[in-house]
Amino acid sequence: MAATFFFYDLETSGISPREARIMQFAGQRTDMDLKPVGEPVNIHIKLTPDVVPEPDAILLTGITPQQTIADGITEAEFLKFFYEEVVKSGTIFLGYNTIRFDDEFMRFLHYRNFYDPYEWHWSNDCSRWDLLDVVRMTRALRPEGIEWPFASDGKPTNRLEYLTKVNKLDHKNAHDALADVNATIAVAKLIKAKQPRLFEHLLEMRDKRKVEHIVKAAEPFTYASGRYPSDVLHTTAAVFLADSEGGALVYDLRHDPKPFLQMNVDELAEAMRWSKDPEKLRLPVKALKYNHCPAIAPGVVKDQATLERLRLNLDDIITNLRLLRANESFARKVAEADARLKEERRTQTGLVDDELTVDTRLYDGFFDNKDKAAMREVRAAAPEELGELAGHFTDQRLKSLLPLYKARNFPAALTSEERAGWDSFCQRRLMEGAQSGRLGQYFKRLQELAASPRLSEKQRYLLEELQLYGESIVPAEL
Repeated sequence: MAATFFFYDLETSGISPREARIMQFAGQRTDMDLKPVGEPVNIHIKLTPDVVPEPDAILLTGITPQQTIADGITEAEFLKFFYEEVVKSGTIFLGYNTIRFDDEFMRFLHYRNFYDPYEWHWSNDCSRWDLLDVVRMTRALRPEGIEWPFASDGKPTNRLEYLTKVNKLDHKNAHDALADVNATIAVAKLIKAKQPRLFEHLLEMRDKRKVEHIVKAAEPFTYASGRYPSDVLHTTAAVFLADSEGGALVYDLRHDPKPFLQMNVDELAEAMRWSKDPEKLRLPVKALKYNHCPAIAPGVVKDQATLERLRLNLDDIITNLRLLRANESFARKVAEADARLKEERRTQTGLVDDELTVDTRLYDGFFDNKDKAAMREVRAAAPEELGELAGHFTDQRLKSLLPLYKARNFPAALTSEERAGWDSFCQRRLMEGAQSGRLGQYFKRLQELAASPRLSEKQRYLLEELQLYGESIVPAEL
């Protein structure tokens, strides 16, 4: 089949893909010229009673848990539809910040429901892309022909609703998934029309081999990423330092490396550690993932207007590059510091394998072929057969997920014993922890929001609905 784009967007119950859930999925397929193909997709997914939504997220989207329960389908039903109607050969999945946000929610959704978390966006000639970094690089390198917005504080911003407004693109009901999909398509059309060569170049960065070739070439490259400040339009000149898991460690050449060259591994690790302290000396090294479709271009920009826009100085870049190349041990020490931090994070986030934590453990490892075959058995089984399949798995995570999968997707099929287990799980998940657990914090946040004198009538209605929903899932024993 010919390649097509599938633009999609999610509205979720919160910001963490490990804890929150998808409440709305919307998408539209287009051809490679961005003309619609077929009808749009717009689906609500039922929130299950073990999940407490974040009130701030609901005020933003306007989607209540009650709406998903009344109008939505289960996660298992959604994924069946997704594979029958959306995952077509040659599909390029994309959206606005999908790689860092929406794709992560989709992976955890797959994981909870016994699908491989990754194959949907790479098998059968499928791939993924992200328009946000395309926008960033276009603004930085080829801004002509497009209006660029600024936030209320005067800083450059690339928020979708601002970008559509200043370019007079239709975007009613921002933060509705389907409205955001249509707005993203409109922005893609604008960039493709005004800067077609850059659009096509960045589209090729879906190929991680091409990305690696540019990154590991002998010369610096231009790199746009949200990790770089907005006042330099999120763009800098970077150079390869060392290999990292799934990618590379790259150095931001706008920064003088001298303060870091004589540091030992412990000191470099501390300089790499994230901190809110603005005074902390931070190592200007970033992990670049080859399969994240980074917005990169070979070489460093030379025209003066662009250099001034990005606040780059070619002499500084050349000097800093020479210093790095003259200190060969620096890259090795940075790589060792990075590996040490990764191991530290793995140790700190190591979780006991039980029902309360299993939803969060997608990245504990890949599933082998035997477990993948057993996962297919689960998806094909009738609800009443699910309890017999636990012994088919070698990965303990899948054994722990199985009763949750049944309870969330087929609650009517639970036996009395399974129902008791599910009720116990919900009670522990909602109530355990400081200050009455998740549910206690939920009601506290509702009170804080309700005290605001600036709430609109719609927001007050949403808070009332959220209060009712919270009361409806309070465990019966309390």
